[in-house]
Amino acid sequence: MLPEADPQPRHWYATNLVGVPSCVLGSAEFNAHPRPLHIVGTREAHAGLFHLLAACGQPAEAAEVFMHYLSIAFGLQPESAPTSPSEARRWRASYIKLLQGWGGDSNGPAGAVLKGWVESRFGLVPCYHRGLLGRYPSPPWVAYMEEKATSRFHNNCIHQQLDLLYEFCQWALRRHAPFGRHPTLTLWRGVNQVGEHEAWSEDGSPLTWRAAVRRVVRFNNVLSFALDPRQAECFGDTVLKVQVPQVKLLFYPGLLSKVPLSGESEVLAIGGDMAAEVWRA
Repeated sequence: MLPEADPQPRHWYATNLVGVPSCVLGSAEFNAHPRPLHIVGTREAHAGLFHLLAACGQPAEAAEVFMHYLSIAFGLQPESAPTSPSEARRWRASYIKLLQGWGGDSNGPAGAVLKGWVESRFGLVPCYHRGLLGRYPSPPWVAYMEEKATSRFHNNCIHQQLDLLYEFCQWALRRHAPFGRHPTLTLWRGVNQVGEHEAWSEDGSPLTWRAAVRRVVRFNNVLSFALDPRQAECFGDTVLKVQVPQVKLLFYPGLLSKVPLSGESEVLAIGGDMAAEVWRA
């Protein structure tokens, strides 16, 4: 007789494409001792792109090469480009539109697609989308599952586009080291209703938010951070300070100057359990 399925998503993990068990990848221990990650097959399938990038001397030049390559590979047209009436009616999902949608509402359809991509590639199940994703099934779970498959953003090989965005981000971090060579980066996140975040002491025992200053917090599987604590204050009454491995970064300011989020000091990172410090409440 098969065991009954666990209805608690915090215990769930999926298979992934990065070669590290999801339960390890999503742990605070991985953040303390990160190792390089690669989405299997991405660089091999697009070897020409990375050959072109290797010849780029400046970050801006590499960004132009990357964006031009994706525009050709996935038929992405600039917003100002003339199109035929039939082409104008066709919505082609792109990583640019997805990031723009995330910036507008991370709990909207674009956010669901991005969370679904992390679930597919890194095996980390989200814990929030329009509400806490608690026991399954529930209305928030149904909304998430419907929206992550929406054709508005989930077409035109959007997962492959995001694969390339992640690999380009990791290439740029190693090549140009915008944040230095240290494996982790200090980031900040402003939150409201901090008590809704699951927290543990460093020995693994559950605790309330008033029980200790330093906690292990379960964050969503992908989320935004700020580079500056003053900016994080704009998004919540409590600011959390975390050390995020650079191998978990998907997007950072200056990676692609013409893409939304670039001028907002917003960093997109893969989440999971992280040691967090309450900086201000």
